[in-house]
Amino acid sequence: MRRLQGQALLSPSPVSLGTWRHLATRLLSVVFSAGLTLEEVAETRSWLSPFEGESFFAQPAYDQRHGLEAARHVARQQPLRRDLVRAALLHDIGKRQSGLGPIGRSVASAHTKLGGVARGKWLSYLEHGHAGALELDVLGAEPIVVDFARHHHGERPASISEEDWTLLQASDRA
Repeated sequence: MRRLQGQALLSPSPVSLGTWRHLATRLLSVVFSAGLTLEEVAETRSWLSPFEGESFFAQPAYDQRHGLEAARHVARQQPLRRDLVRAALLHDIGKRQSGLGPIGRSVASAHTKLGGVARGKWLSYLEHGHAGALELDVLGAEPIVVDFARHHHGERPASISEEDWTLLQASDRA
């Protein structure tokens, strides 16, 4: 990420922002997502510490749904890897800090994908991985949980194996 006069200049990139199809699909899934059922809340809580639960459930319902679906994807593939399930579940908790809803997020992503400079809430949303990683680190999350939150829209960090990274990236698209 380059900086220009104190503002982040996020270059349009299919790696960092996903494809247009992914963005459209994600918006539609947000609009039509249902809140978690009582059983799903209990399932989610079983993977989280009380403090992580506070952060997770402070998210809008559609972000909770996305996190749970990502975690389930990982749990189906690697049921004994609780760390990977937690990484998938918590990777987007930094999004809520921007205060943007689905439309604002979509506009911020499209604007930046087209070469625009992100500022304010848009910048906060687009840098949600960093914000979420800081929060998770303070909450005492495992390194892989923190690292996936920080890097999930970028390049694989050396701390995450290629196999784990591939599974976690697939979970974010689940």
